[in-house]
Amino acid sequence: MLSDLIVRPVTAAEQDRFQALMQAHHYLGALPKIGHTLWYVATDDTQWLALLSFSAAALKCGVRDRWIGWDLRHHYDRLHLIANQSRFLILPQHHQPNLASRVLSLCRRRIQSDWIVRFGFPLLLLETFVDPRYFVGTLYRASNWQYVGDTRGYQRCRRGEYRPSASAKRVFVQPLQRNARALLCRPRLDARYHSGRVRLKLSAEHMTALPAFFRSIPDPRRAQGRRHPLASVLAIATAAVLCGARGYQAIGEWAQALNPQALARFRCRLRNGQRQCPSASILRDVLMRVDPLALDQALQQWSTHHGVRDPSLAIDGKTLHHAVHEHTGCSCAN
Repeated sequence: MLSDLIVRPVTAAEQDRFQALMQAHHYLGALPKIGHTLWYVATDDTQWLALLSFSAAALKCGVRDRWIGWDLRHHYDRLHLIANQSRFLILPQHHQPNLASRVLSLCRRRIQSDWIVRFGFPLLLLETFVDPRYFVGTLYRASNWQYVGDTRGYQRCRRGEYRPSASAKRVFVQPLQRNARALLCRPRLDARYHSGRVRLKLSAEHMTALPAFFRSIPDPRRAQGRRHPLASVLAIATAAVLCGARGYQAIGEWAQALNPQALARFRCRLRNGQRQCPSASILRDVLMRVDPLALDQALQQWSTHHGVRDPSLAIDGKTLHHAVHEHTGCSCAN
């Protein structure tokens, strides 16, 4: 009886059974448990009827991203608020009318609370990909999932590259609360939606524009000690803070991860045909010695120019100095 159906997370002792059944009966086989993953089983008394797997959202999905309306800056920092329904299996001999839609409905009612208990933050959106060679997505349409378009027919490889797959997939999404799309696009989110370190991005346009705002600031260093342009050092430090780095070590690590294209956008020093990135110690020394009033004025000009369209790009001297001294135990003199 569907009225007696229960959907619950799979326990640790049941995981081997879950994987064995998924491998034996799902046309794609089983998936390893990597990152944020929840497995569910639908039961009637002690009998297993269906299995579901929810895992990390697709890194890139054009039709989903356009439907949400977010941009590159917030994309990677908010993917954890989306879960991909990566597997759904009705076990053999248990196919019956309305079972699949009932399982989906019961899972939707509880996955937000389960996700918070397990990972410490809520979900806002579910997504799934349907292969039209095998299915048309009737179940998801009947369960009030929204069809947002088709993928371009590429799949991500282990090395981070994309290659053509056998076919494009149909993409369905289901918001878990009414304001899900608005929240995913909001310039800033409440702390309860965060997951560890902030991972915001800057566009190439923003990177290129930053150094110009610091060109008029007096350089506090001696002439023989200026290995890197002051504007480049301040631009990199500001960009790191805008992208969520807190403390000298984090700012330095963020800078060292920049690729040659990004270093060129920040107008970093060119030596022997290669762009040089300032070290964490140079970043720290410059930020400790630069004129705080001149720095604050430059940052306010940046915020006036860019923060109007995107408030998450607004920054001032106090914000930068707080981020610099956070986790260091240092005091700020200004």
